[in-house]
Amino acid sequence: MNLNDIRKDRQKWMTWKNIAPLREILDNLPDVKAEVELKDTLTFTCKEQVDIKLIEESARAMMPWRKGPFDLFGLFIDTEWKSNIKYNLIRPHFNLKDKRVADIGCNNGYYLFRMQEDSPKKLVGFDPSALYKTQFDFINHFAKTDIVYELLGVEHLPFYEEKFDFIFCLGVLYHRSDPVMMLKDLYKGLDEKGEVLLDTFYIDGEDEVALTPKGSYSKIPNIYFVPTIPALKNWCLRAGFSSFEVLETSVTSLDEQRKTEWIEGQSLEDFLNPDDSSKTVEGYPAPKRVYVKLTKERNGKEKQEEY
Repeated sequence: MNLNDIRKDRQKWMTWKNIAPLREILDNLPDVKAEVELKDTLTFTCKEQVDIKLIEESARAMMPWRKGPFDLFGLFIDTEWKSNIKYNLIRPHFNLKDKRVADIGCNNGYYLFRMQEDSPKKLVGFDPSALYKTQFDFINHFAKTDIVYELLGVEHLPFYEEKFDFIFCLGVLYHRSDPVMMLKDLYKGLDEKGEVLLDTFYIDGEDEVALTPKGSYSKIPNIYFVPTIPALKNWCLRAGFSSFEVLETSVTSLDEQRKTEWIEGQSLEDFLNPDDSSKTVEGYPAPKRVYVKLTKERNGKEKQEEY
């Protein structure tokens, strides 16, 4: 697989009629020297005068904003997700100093920006979305980081030019119709002693089974499998990982995910049964998340099947 050909082809996405005007906006942003606070809200400040009206108009043109929040010189982008809640939950479980790090499904890069506090060797985001890449470029115009953003997906990891010491894969697995294949892709993207921090939906139970929604799940059409934790463990071991460690479990709250003026359409409160929040509108168990750490085989022997 020639990734450079894929990169060239996907660069054309920036000329789409809904994206091209946003790329022009980036060219007209003021060049200011900003200071960044890597806290729950990524906060940008500067000593010089900033055209807040221009920045707000630019940011609103790039809606919807899913991951954040951000504060750009006093403009608060109140994103649908308070992504700091998830980041703070997993923060005690990793140290990225001097590591090559990938974030699969990185959205606009909120987590990548936060990860800078660890002084990693390299940060690479993967997400095949022209809008999210444009939002990242908007934020990075002021942050001026060396973060690499690839318009690639998890399926490209085995062919990437370098291997990673640590891979984050948060909220992606349930969108894949072949979850074991995806886990194998993550495995192949790791260096010999690499680790993965994975987050996905799960259902309660000790049986090694998975929920397979008939249509949508929480009004999300592309949810294929929601496993029990024992089933998820089996998937990971079959993909070749040598260890499976449950770090945390959580239930997404209406404080963490909710509709704000910075998104379009519905959010979590619309996805749950109005009479019983323990169920989705379709009648399935409401979303719960499990966070696990996966370790590649320490002796370098690959246990996974070839595909």
